Amino acid sequence: MDYIVTPPEDGRAVRDILRRSMSVSYSAMKSAKWDNRVLLNGVPVFVSARVTAGDTVTFLEAEKEPVYPVKPYALPLTIPYIDDYLIVVDKPAPLASQSSAGHPDDSLENAVFSYFGCPDNFIYRPVNRLDKGTSGLMVIARTAHAQQLLQRMLHTNRFNRGYLAVTEGIPSPLTGVVDLPIAKVPDASVKRYVSPDGKPSVTRYSVLKTRGNRALVSLTLETGRTHQIRVHMSASGCPVCGDFLYGTELPELPGRFALHSASLSLVHPVTGETLSFTSALPDELSALINDGE
Repeated sequence: MDYIVTPPEDGRAVRDILRRSMSVSYSAMKSAKWDNRVLLNGVPVFVSARVTAGDTVTFLEAEKEPVYPVKPYALPLTIPYIDDYLIVVDKPAPLASQSSAGHPDDSLENAVFSYFGCPDNFIYRPVNRLDKGTSGLMVIARTAHAQQLLQRMLHTNRFNRGYLAVTEGIPSPLTGVVDLPIAKVPDASVKRYVSPDGKPSVTRYSVLKTRGNRALVSLTLETGRTHQIRVHMSASGCPVCGDFLYGTELPELPGRFALHSASLSLVHPVTGETLSFTSALPDELSALINDGE
């Protein structure tokens, strides 16, 4: 990652540029300075070196070896955006976001690995993960530093996500806030529940449309707990349609439920540009609420 020194920064130490202007963590800077991964105008330097306006400070990231071999999965991907630092993927459902013992070779991780041509140094860096049964926009960092910066932005106004859900039952009032703490169910692997001993969890919602006893609901998160929307909607008496863990499975939604990551806006971690994306509600979810329209 390169940075051009500005006139107000003239005379500062390289360490100040790394920490303040490039947002490199102290531990990353400390490691890099011993490996000659800090450059000034292309030449390795001590972090105490002084810069001049117009100089280029370069921070070279250390790549770690993958902790397990990744297998390719030739799944066509919808990619609204890609550059050297990040990739935005419109994830289908059901598809696991990351490979695991249950999905060793058919996850989004495997598909992204295949998309990039199965490189030897591939490292998967998801920023926001979606459940297997949730579709929509997901960000994957392409460098360790970009991942670090993006994860700092999560749950701030620099990284905003909007969701659409079809619920069984119509939330009342039609616009509101669910503010209920969420905790892990004791002895359960993934299931969560509302508990006074849980972590603070806040979901804002607005009903966009109703059909019979179902509602199309727009949701935003102020916190990012596991299964937050699913738990909050279920606790409110309006579980997400097809949610086999917190509601009732639907045969017309095999392997998935009616939750979709529909909008995403973020500040680019390197350029500072604001990026915005939208993803249409999948047909199988629209069919639950549109009555043949």
